[in-house]
Amino acid sequence: MSKKQSNRHTVGAICTAMESIAPPGLAQDWDNIGLLAGDPAARVRKVLLCIDLTLPVFEEAITKKAQFVMAYHPPIFKPIASLRADSLDTDAAVFRCIEHGIAIYSTHTALDAADGGTNDVIAALCGIKNTEPLEFVDEPGRKELKLVVFVPSKDVERVADAMFAAGAGHIGDYAHCSYRSAGQGTFLGGDTTNPTVGKRNRLEKVEEIRLETVVPSSALSKVVTSLIAAHPYEKPAYDIYPLQPTPVRGIGRHGSLPAGSTLGKVARKLKRATGASGTQIVGPPGRVVERAVIVVGAAGSLPFRMKLTGSDVIVTGEIRHHDALTIQRIGCTAIALNHWTSERPVLASVAKQIENLLPGITTHVSKSDREPFQPA
Repeated sequence: MSKKQSNRHTVGAICTAMESIAPPGLAQDWDNIGLLAGDPAARVRKVLLCIDLTLPVFEEAITKKAQFVMAYHPPIFKPIASLRADSLDTDAAVFRCIEHGIAIYSTHTALDAADGGTNDVIAALCGIKNTEPLEFVDEPGRKELKLVVFVPSKDVERVADAMFAAGAGHIGDYAHCSYRSAGQGTFLGGDTTNPTVGKRNRLEKVEEIRLETVVPSSALSKVVTSLIAAHPYEKPAYDIYPLQPTPVRGIGRHGSLPAGSTLGKVARKLKRATGASGTQIVGPPGRVVERAVIVVGAAGSLPFRMKLTGSDVIVTGEIRHHDALTIQRIGCTAIALNHWTSERPVLASVAKQIENLLPGITTHVSKSDREPFQPA
């Protein structure tokens, strides 16, 4: 690979790649993701991936000469009061990165919801082949409307072409999309009207086509203006309907475990696969489990959105004491791998996707990024 090819990518290009891996629209409303610090025009050759941006991770970025850090947890989460090099909080590492021109990007809950993200990686380690989300969210991206206009049959192509040229009629990779149905329109023009068809003060009946098409909300004004300009009527009739975005897979996952799975077997399998140092379980190890409900990081209330039974196991990073008691009362089981440990396995997959999307970029999964809890 030539030096020119390896230097062609920018911070902005890495951000675009990350947005395709973990679309920002999938993130929870309270989260702070995306490019947190950096110049979109700056050149990037190496990317360092971590769960937590700490000072040791920053030092590793300097050693590896990385220009971009993908930190799963947002090191900037609350409004910034100060950035100090001597701080004991995450702002010290942020300060150092800015000082050395290292961009910082965070994915967090967007990667939790994304296909192939944190929860899907843990599901695969459990041996689950097909997963479903715990919730569905509106598809991120542009908002669309349906525009319906009534046009005399002989003029329908002219009006449709004007609307298409203004941005209407796109569905995926298809253009000029519309639906047309025939009917009869009626109108009675008053004294001040100048009807294109018929006469004022007389009830007119006209064979018309109901022309329907989709319009991005951003193009609505232009499309309506074009419609009116192309329509033969003095005052064309048209309707605008809001469209509900297509639901897509949201946060969390659940799926069927391999036959013969028990709480103990699944816990041991995950401990080996993730290198977890402090795995805990809620429930008897010999309990047969048929379905895993997966929420990496902190489970919180998410698993309880499901109708849980005795054959379910919640797989997560950490569980609050009172939630563990709730799990016992329900009669299901749980595995806690530690917060950091449950999220870490996704980094290798993200690194590979970045390199596939942007040939010439070198990625490293941080070795300085460590589980804060260690066995005694």
